[in-house]
Amino acid sequence: MDLIDPATLTSIQALWRQFQLMLQSLTLPPQLLQIGIMLAALGLAYLVARLTGPAMDNWLRGLERRPKWQLRMLVQLKRSLTGIFFVLLVWLAVAVMASLTPFPSRRYLMVLVAQVAAAWVGIRLAARLIRNALLRKIVVLGTTIWVTVQLLGFARPVTQSLDSIAVQFGDFRLSLLGLIKALVVTGLLFTGARVITVTAARRIRANADISPSMRVLAVKFLQVVLFGAAFFIGLKAIGFDLTGLAVLSGAIGVGLGFGLQKVVSNLVSGIIILLDKSIKPGDVISLGETFGWIEALGARYVSVVTRDGKEYLIPNEDLITGQVVNWSHSNEFVRLDLFFGTSYGDDPHLVRKLAVEAALGAGRVLKDRPAVCHIVGFGDSSIDYILRFWIADPTEGLTNIRGSVYLALWDAFKAHGITIPFPQREVRMLAPPEGSPLAAEGDRR
Repeated sequence: MDLIDPATLTSIQALWRQFQLMLQSLTLPPQLLQIGIMLAALGLAYLVARLTGPAMDNWLRGLERRPKWQLRMLVQLKRSLTGIFFVLLVWLAVAVMASLTPFPSRRYLMVLVAQVAAAWVGIRLAARLIRNALLRKIVVLGTTIWVTVQLLGFARPVTQSLDSIAVQFGDFRLSLLGLIKALVVTGLLFTGARVITVTAARRIRANADISPSMRVLAVKFLQVVLFGAAFFIGLKAIGFDLTGLAVLSGAIGVGLGFGLQKVVSNLVSGIIILLDKSIKPGDVISLGETFGWIEALGARYVSVVTRDGKEYLIPNEDLITGQVVNWSHSNEFVRLDLFFGTSYGDDPHLVRKLAVEAALGAGRVLKDRPAVCHIVGFGDSSIDYILRFWIADPTEGLTNIRGSVYLALWDAFKAHGITIPFPQREVRMLAPPEGSPLAAEGDRR
């Protein structure tokens, strides 16, 4: 396995000679004049960028409710002001030179530099769509080099040199050119997949005709298909045999299936949850001691946020195999029960009437659904009641509405003299029997 063979050395030497000839041509008077004009354009572009930069900063700070990708593009545009002004000034100089002299050689170098600079600026602006910093740098570097050598006319010798540097693994040959192509192609494909996924996900989530669980399932399916396709196309770009990968992945999958049973179980349970629509984002659920709102449905777990701000990551398998109370599964109506007691001296008919009126007077209690109050027993010190009423917004909390109804009961009972008893005990001191030791002791005292 030879990294550099004689053919590679020959290609590199030919590339170096071509580069030397280009450098020698730059010392001619027409090229020196163009270089001087471009240096002046670069200095003027830097000065204009420094003067317009603060105004653009103020404009960017005033932008609100813009997508993040637009803000990132505008920030990168502000950082590229020098390059943009330089390209504009060089093209302006090219137009002036074209009007002064008919010879293309008098402006050839400026046209070439303007094209290269414009390509660099465009690549850096477009690369802001790639979120991953490492992948963005690889794509920018690879694309910049490829565009530059294309414009400078070095494409063929550079391609031959990069392709000659390779390693051989049996029948598989991996060259430096193929590796660069694969990285650039994969980066571009992943960027395209992310842009399509984000755009499609935004439209899917905005479609009210699709249930929330099906929206999540559609978005995740789209992500798996697009990113999976980008990965395999990137492998194909370097000539990797996907047939061998399929056999290898099948063997690995069998081994991992035994060791990752819980993970696979959670993945399958997550798909079942999305398909049967038993739980969807925004639902209010109770699972054991956990009561909260479904924040997100993941591939392995469900995110449940409670009223106190805690976020529980509950495995999907627990939601499939365990008992879950979904307060908003088929509809938003929820009936709540309150227990209280009043003293035996109070009229139970009046107590029931006041309790119903107090419940219906609370803010979130539904007026179009009946509120009832029943006697459920005669306790040791009170008559026990149950008060039932309905709400339609369990996502706003249950404890707070219970507290509001209890407070309304307190006010109503206090206004009408209804008492809420509490256990009372009487202790009587009995005299000891005559002739007992305690009675004799009392007599001596």
